[in-house]
Amino acid sequence: MSASGSELERLVRIMERLRADGGCPWDREQDLRSMRPYLVEETFEVLDEMDRVAYGGPWRSLCEELGDLLFQIVFHAQLAAEKGEFTMADVCRAISDKIESRHPHVFGQREVKGSEEVLFNWAKLKAEEKKRKTGREGSVLDGVPTAAPGLLRAERLTEKASRIGFDWPDVAGVRAKLDEELRELDEAIASGNRDELEHELGDVLFSLANLGRFLKTPPEDALRMAIRRFITRFQHIESALKAEGVPLGEATLEHMERHWQAAKKAEKALPPPASLPRAPLTSLRFSVPDVKAQKAFWDTVAPLIGWRSERGTPGEAHYGDGALRLEFAPGAGSGASAGAAPTLSLGAPSDRALKRLREALEASHPGAVQTAEPSRIRFRDPAGLLWDYTA
Repeated sequence: MSASGSELERLVRIMERLRADGGCPWDREQDLRSMRPYLVEETFEVLDEMDRVAYGGPWRSLCEELGDLLFQIVFHAQLAAEKGEFTMADVCRAISDKIESRHPHVFGQREVKGSEEVLFNWAKLKAEEKKRKTGREGSVLDGVPTAAPGLLRAERLTEKASRIGFDWPDVAGVRAKLDEELRELDEAIASGNRDELEHELGDVLFSLANLGRFLKTPPEDALRMAIRRFITRFQHIESALKAEGVPLGEATLEHMERHWQAAKKAEKALPPPASLPRAPLTSLRFSVPDVKAQKAFWDTVAPLIGWRSERGTPGEAHYGDGALRLEFAPGAGSGASAGAAPTLSLGAPSDRALKRLREALEASHPGAVQTAEPSRIRFRDPAGLLWDYTA
């Protein structure tokens, strides 16, 4: 058995034990309804980590979140197995059979000229499968979850329609349609009619989703990244006002706009990730009195926060996450031992990561943790450097 198969089998056995007599009380109490929120939560946590990787962040946390999502699938398969419906093996077999049957150009003799023909064949094969199962082909638009986010659903529906030729010939036509919808929205705004506003705003959003598909820029992803930028910039405004001693709510719009533009300028000053993993943007170098003790400490901490040990000058210790690099070199010391205790801030991927870090530090380096909260932990390393780790 391959390593992947062996580890999946181990996970299935763990799940069986958790649900068995004498297993975990909480796991034994769950059913399909109670587990639904966790499946959704784990899916969005995977998306969060994918976004971080897209910006040049480390892959390790994505690996962990994919594992959490896989555990949800194994959990649901176990619930079904207990009722005699299907097993995890059935889940794996069903998707393997489906993928093979829908890729006859890879696992069969069919030849294709490009990805467009692949998608066209995929739509035909799905219709044939549905007809064999239900006696009817159904709609080309079937299969897009009604509970999916609106922009994602709009993109997927237009994509499915395009597979049978119902589509604009080029991006210019989609862009012109957006202009048309914007003009109709302007007319609705002038009328003040609530029903018309909802109707026309919906048409604009749908056209934007279709435009995103043509530009090969998923609109749901683009909006999520825009939200992320908004949060970063707005928090920059808050920090800047706090540093100036201006209470929140008392700054003028012009004052806040200056800080907003400063945050945008800082974003543009950073080079975009050309490849992954990205070279470090910044290196922090510290002189420490005992590199060996520092290395022993960070060899424990680094993996828990998504960092990895990196090669460097012999006698030194280096760690990085793809965006920041820490370098510890022998010297007199730059922390509390040198009469100063600088505080360095890092971002944590989740509250769960903070909990694991705290538990590991308390077990391996008693006294290192200075303060611990659900979404924040402060700890001091052997060199006396104070680290503030916040989710």
